Amino acid sequence: MGAALALAERGRGQSWPNPSVGCVIVRKGRVVGRGWTRHGGRPHAEAVALAEAGDAAAAATAYVTLEPCAHVSTRGPACADSLIAAGPARVVIAMVDPDPRTAGKGIERLRDAGIDVSVGVREAEARAATGGFLARQAHGRPFVTLKLATSLDGCIALPSGESRWITGPEARAHAHLERARHEAILVGRGTFEADAPRLDVRLPGLESRAPRRVLLSTALRHDNWTSIDSPEAIADLLCDHLLVEGGARTAAAFLRAGLVDRLLLYRAPILLGGRPGLADLGLESLADAHGQWTLADTRMLGSDRLEVYRRA
Repeated sequence: MGAALALAERGRGQSWPNPSVGCVIVRKGRVVGRGWTRHGGRPHAEAVALAEAGDAAAAATAYVTLEPCAHVSTRGPACADSLIAAGPARVVIAMVDPDPRTAGKGIERLRDAGIDVSVGVREAEARAATGGFLARQAHGRPFVTLKLATSLDGCIALPSGESRWITGPEARAHAHLERARHEAILVGRGTFEADAPRLDVRLPGLESRAPRRVLLSTALRHDNWTSIDSPEAIADLLCDHLLVEGGARTAAAFLRAGLVDRLLLYRAPILLGGRPGLADLGLESLADAHGQWTLADTRMLGSDRLEVYRRA
């Protein structure tokens, strides 16, 4: 299942409107097929893995990060039916699909066909990896990651406004990898006018995975950018993963609205005494600030520290 989860990550930011799923097929201790959801959502991971496995899928074990779909689409067959036709002895599933078109029906269909089915293997990891799809299903909006690159004293620029570069090359490369894992990226009007950001992906081999650019502004419109008037309007964006990159007022607006699911904090070992990374959050007491975030990961990127938090 760990291998299937890793494969699922390859399709993140590219599989809209479907979730990115990973599938590994093992027979007699040897991997005979593997797949992940491809660009635009088709083919599904199971279809790719079954095509690679061929006849070796019979009597094998299939590991899949999300319940195989049970509904027939004009874009392809139901994965539950494809697995039944291939004849594996066992299917191991990380999590049940919340989509009402499947939601347990795929598992039931597999079991009715005599296939041994196990559910819930590394489910917490699968839910984290499928956060965008789950946010869309549960809340009708994309999963939102807020990225902040600050000094030790929480600043994003000098008093003059100079801000390039606070973090070093390793942290900036990681931030570009995060861009490649999102379908859309958003900045506010202040950042747009001050920096004229490209918001592209500058990593060799991943340049084509630049996310769609979104501008938060009630008045400004620009060619090749999608404009929205409020943080709540992200529900209308055609994406499951949205990366919010700036600036301070935009970040605070999303936090005040309760729309941030994940924080990426890149912290450089410098002191600036300049412009703070966040505007007023509207907190009435310190007690309101506690218990909101859980540390999910921390690592060093060159001389900079990355901390990743998820909403509690």
